[in-house]
Amino acid sequence: MEDYALVLENVSKKFGDTVAVDCLDAALPAGCIYGFLGPNGAGKTTTLRMVMDIIRPDSGTIRVLGHSAAGRVKDGIGYMPEERGLYRKMTARRVLSFIAGIKGVLPAEVPIAVNHWLRKVGLEDRADSKVEELSRGMQQKLQFAATVVSDPQLVILDEPFSGLDPVNLDLVKEVMSGFRSQGKTVIFSTHMMEQAEKICDYLLLINKGRKVIDGTLEQIRSRYTSDRVLVEAEDPEYLPGRLPGVAEVTRQGRKIELVLAEGGDSQKILQALAGRTRLRSWEIKLPDLHEIFVRLVREER
Repeated sequence: MEDYALVLENVSKKFGDTVAVDCLDAALPAGCIYGFLGPNGAGKTTTLRMVMDIIRPDSGTIRVLGHSAAGRVKDGIGYMPEERGLYRKMTARRVLSFIAGIKGVLPAEVPIAVNHWLRKVGLEDRADSKVEELSRGMQQKLQFAATVVSDPQLVILDEPFSGLDPVNLDLVKEVMSGFRSQGKTVIFSTHMMEQAEKICDYLLLINKGRKVIDGTLEQIRSRYTSDRVLVEAEDPEYLPGRLPGVAEVTRQGRKIELVLAEGGDSQKILQALAGRTRLRSWEIKLPDLHEIFVRLVREER
């Protein structure tokens, strides 16, 4: 299992009569960005807390960076919990220096790491401001910098995109991609399917503590047929009338979305449409993660 940063085998956790995580299995390859996806209350945070050895599973085994407990490799892990927490009376610089020191960064290298991450997250001008004087967005960026200031091999982020504006959202995703290019592993939880879809190499969808589906985005999407087709006509104003095998026609910018009726044949529809107008493009619209997850949850119910 040396090629895996994290392995979960039949992991379960209950709180009283509530099953938070139910027989969860997953193997997360090293050097990738891995998304734990699911609605609020799905078991994502509980799973990450068990990975970090904050709480113990009732059954099953967890291996982190080849070890049976995160505590044995704690300096190699950067963890940002869902509940953010910074020392409010400390300055931003002092927070990062303190975290770097307790995470094993050599004293001579602490100022270098701190200055690098203050610049990286755009807080260089507020380095000597107390945490309580920073805006919520700035505190969020500082929390992220504190998670990675020690240059960990494994980064675990619980809902990292919460509260970020679009600019800082892109910044965090850029840093995550940079870690992947360095061979590091990033695990994050989110219910924001569209963000996970853009950045993840592998995905795990969970609901009510159980694994619903996992794999690469391509593997997950390939399991589902699509009943939607996107076409673009040379005439940007063209909107087809009634077509055999089509239940619904809607415009999406310059493109037209056709929803197939039950039994509709996309190739026959293409032929019929090509006989009416000249087409610039034609594509089967594969379901996105949101659509797949909603479909899977409905099937379970």
